[in-house]
Amino acid sequence: MDSKERYINPFTDFGFKKLFGTEFNKELLIDLLNQVLGDRERIQDLTYLNTENLGNTETDRKAIFDLYCENEKGEKFIIELQNVKQQYFKDRSIYYSTFPIQSQAPKGREWDYYLKAVYTIGILNFSFPDKSEQDRFVREVQLVDIATQEVFYDKLMFIYLEMPKFRKTEDELISQFDKWMYVLKNLHRLQDKPVRLQEKVFEKLFSEAEIAKLNSEDMKAYEESLKVYRDNYSVIETAKNEGKQEGKNENKVETAIAMKKEGLSTNLINKITGLPKEQIEKL
Repeated sequence: MDSKERYINPFTDFGFKKLFGTEFNKELLIDLLNQVLGDRERIQDLTYLNTENLGNTETDRKAIFDLYCENEKGEKFIIELQNVKQQYFKDRSIYYSTFPIQSQAPKGREWDYYLKAVYTIGILNFSFPDKSEQDRFVREVQLVDIATQEVFYDKLMFIYLEMPKFRKTEDELISQFDKWMYVLKNLHRLQDKPVRLQEKVFEKLFSEAEIAKLNSEDMKAYEESLKVYRDNYSVIETAKNEGKQEGKNENKVETAIAMKKEGLSTNLINKITGLPKEQIEKL
């Protein structure tokens, strides 16, 4: 662990649950969720639920959430921290949302199918491809009537925060939501509490996040969690670099093919593209 780091990394499993997953720090999670939910009715209180959710039979798959909560109205909240892009991440989000939906069905008596709202909040350390080319970092997803673009069902909501797209500096922070996004993205890089973050909730967050205050058991758990985070980061960066290199090679091959069609010599193509002569001759 870097000895210069003062605050824990909230993108580690330990750090995220330390800051938001305990009864003692519940006010941090309530404030964060209220900012994410925006103009919707504010959460007054939360109850932490079992994060391990089983299917209806022994053979059913189970789901293990990062955090799973219920507010005072019985609405359910799945909060997931996702560092690594997964091929079927959207599918997993949908699958996970079925557990709090099915859990509302009473056993052994008649039921009219009335459901309380279910929210999935994804804090992502990656971005989805965006065909609209809008550089937005908050993505809200609901069931919508395609013809009218009207919300068909307002009690199932997926909110994804694509943290790489949040680029505001401290001087640009205006709303409480801005401040939360800034803290989530930059906490482990900070040495002091930013001047603009004077609210009581942030006082508590920075106090709870100090690495120096961790006991030996928590320090060990954090270091293990940090290793997993850094290993994942290394794998991602390696894949990115390999992808860039493959892209460069593909461009060279396309250039070489075009040159051959124009009748340029193998020696000249070799000098321009750097591709081996043997490869150029096979194109």
